[in-house]
Amino acid sequence: MKRFSLPMLFMLGIAVVNGAQAEKADADKPTNVEANQMAYDDVRQVNTFTGSVVLTRGTLTMKADKMIMTQSPEGYQFATLFAAPGGLTTFRQKRDGGPNLWIEGQAGDRIEYDSKTEVAKLFSKAKIKLLDGGKPTDEVEGEFISYDSRAEFYSVNNTPTGESKPGAGRIKAVIQPRNETKGK
Repeated sequence: MKRFSLPMLFMLGIAVVNGAQAEKADADKPTNVEANQMAYDDVRQVNTFTGSVVLTRGTLTMKADKMIMTQSPEGYQFATLFAAPGGLTTFRQKRDGGPNLWIEGQAGDRIEYDSKTEVAKLFSKAKIKLLDGGKPTDEVEGEFISYDSRAEFYSVNNTPTGESKPGAGRIKAVIQPRNETKGK
């Protein structure tokens, strides 16, 4: 009975989380990829896309020079998007809570995205900007940013390994005031 009840509790938890995240229907959308070239290894379930790669999944859009995507037996996808030398890899996604709330991110090395957890990890010269329409509400910069789109939570560290170390640099945050008077 334990083996049966734990999966049932897990599925109930998923249903509750999905119900609370009405605008986060991206998880139910297909992943579309455009690129200049693709190589597919069916045995290992690995796709390699190169040249002006654009991944779209619902409101999520990610762009890179190269992307390696694997798929688990359960159907979850894990994508690593690489920037061109001297370039950036980027993402943009709609956020819950309003009709025109967005998050944009960029990284100088790579972005790792896990569709099961809906977590994006940005490596090297990472930046995230929260937007209300076209107006930035918050901005953060660091060498590593982890963004959980389900919880709408991010953390910023001063090394590309995801650890914060003394003397390794500083993170930067710009937090806009939230107490604007309506009608101005």
